[in-house]
Amino acid sequence: MSTYKENSVQNFFPSEDGNAEERQQFMQLIEQLITGVDDLKNPDGVNLLGEKERSKSFYTDLIQNSVIPSNSTDQKEVNEHLLKLLHNHPYHSKYFLTNILPMASTPGILGMITAFLVNGNNLWDVYGPAGAEAEVRVISMMSKLVGYDPQLSGGYTTWGGQGAIFTGLRLAIAKFAPNAPRKGVPRNLYTFCSESAHYSLFKSMEATGLGSDHLIKVRTLADSSMDTEDLRLKMEQVISDGGIPVYIVATTGTTDAMGIDNVQLIKQTAEEVSAGHGMQRPHIHADSALGGFFAFFRQYDFAGNPLEFQAPVLNALRQINNRMQHLSLADTLCFDFQKLGQTPYSTSLFLVKNAADLQLVDLAEEETPYVGHRGYGDYHTGYTLECSRMASSISIYSALLAFGVTGYQRLLAQFVEVNLEFRETLRREVPEAVIVNDLNPAIMTLFRLYPDKQNNFEAELSGLCSHAEIERANDLNAQLFEVLGQNRDRMFFGDTKKHLVVPTTDNQDTTLYAAKLFVISPYTQVSHIPEIVAYLKQNIDSVFHSYADALQPIGG
Repeated sequence: MSTYKENSVQNFFPSEDGNAEERQQFMQLIEQLITGVDDLKNPDGVNLLGEKERSKSFYTDLIQNSVIPSNSTDQKEVNEHLLKLLHNHPYHSKYFLTNILPMASTPGILGMITAFLVNGNNLWDVYGPAGAEAEVRVISMMSKLVGYDPQLSGGYTTWGGQGAIFTGLRLAIAKFAPNAPRKGVPRNLYTFCSESAHYSLFKSMEATGLGSDHLIKVRTLADSSMDTEDLRLKMEQVISDGGIPVYIVATTGTTDAMGIDNVQLIKQTAEEVSAGHGMQRPHIHADSALGGFFAFFRQYDFAGNPLEFQAPVLNALRQINNRMQHLSLADTLCFDFQKLGQTPYSTSLFLVKNAADLQLVDLAEEETPYVGHRGYGDYHTGYTLECSRMASSISIYSALLAFGVTGYQRLLAQFVEVNLEFRETLRREVPEAVIVNDLNPAIMTLFRLYPDKQNNFEAELSGLCSHAEIERANDLNAQLFEVLGQNRDRMFFGDTKKHLVVPTTDNQDTTLYAAKLFVISPYTQVSHIPEIVAYLKQNIDSVFHSYADALQPIGG
């Protein structure tokens, strides 16, 4: 007998008793979506198939025409509307080569579905026991991976690397000003990060009330890592002006160039400067949202090489691993599983070396009357900014179990291998495209063009070029950036162009522009590199021709 009830609100929900008929109906709806997406897939392009005309009035038209229907709509029809949203949407084919936007893996998706089926609030284990258990498990797993003591460490899943950087700053402020959560933030606190760091700290400075003027940018070296001597000088300057250094973000894997800051040297520098002034050391956060996943190689037997990586790949992985060895020296760090963890957005993990630090930003019992602090329930995360917390830890847990250490090692090694092949082919076929992050073994490559096709990169790094000369080259690279962006439905290259900040002969620090290829799709193979480079060469040639034509006088 059918369980469908005419006009019953129960029809909008999964069954209460798990009966086969309603389960089958639910599965048919899911299959409709999966089949619909599969029908749109296009392995020879980047975007899903389908029409999506985005005119200048696209969003204005949406505002004008979108209304809630007066009556209920059958879910099959709703699914058709959902599938139309996906028309022309970027998808992770072999030509998806942009930034750090990974493909959600099957284990990650299934873990997220598991969380959705019970819809628990991960704030408290009485409301979300599955998420709480998974969270404790993944905190322990990742603590052991990086070298934290799992009996002492803590953390929680949060809203991206931004959430981790922000909570790290909250902890740093509370360490130096315990009354700050109630009385406000003192005005003499300062934070530090490199010029290559992610912009997340800017927003955190704004949100905590410190203001971005209290964020000190430290120079970077040619490999995009922090110059610790410049850090020392700038900490000394802040202290001499009456300020207090409270927070240093060490970027362990920059988003654009895979620059890896030396956490050990940063901590040593911070300790020496602080001790010299009788101050406590600043809180150190390792922004390992991207690069932290190479910790899966921390205990890899590079001598025995059990996974039989080719020599160039093995050497690159060893170099990355050597630079990542000191993650455990940081007070806090993070893993964006929606990046190289291959789970859906948003699944980030914030780790604290000493879980007791979280008590510095926890709420008192009288401040959380709705949850926790009862005679029942053992896990209450009142120290998070979220009052409602998604159980994204279940997705992370699923991925960690399914991939295992060797699964992640194989995936990361494949990304590195493809990138190495790209660099080699680019040097050979397009020598005018100068690789500007060649010092960093990575899964991405940044390359820069010069108007006269002469490699001026070393001169730029050394401060031997004028601001005008650099801007002239930047203009050329901006043209390539726009051409690749306009044709991104064919191949989708990285869509950020900022690289290093360099000095100039006229004392005007400026930024070098560079285009980027980011190996992030598991379907991009070494065999695809010749086609990818040929496509790039074609576009680079057209940009050079356009640039030359623009320099010709009228009638010339």
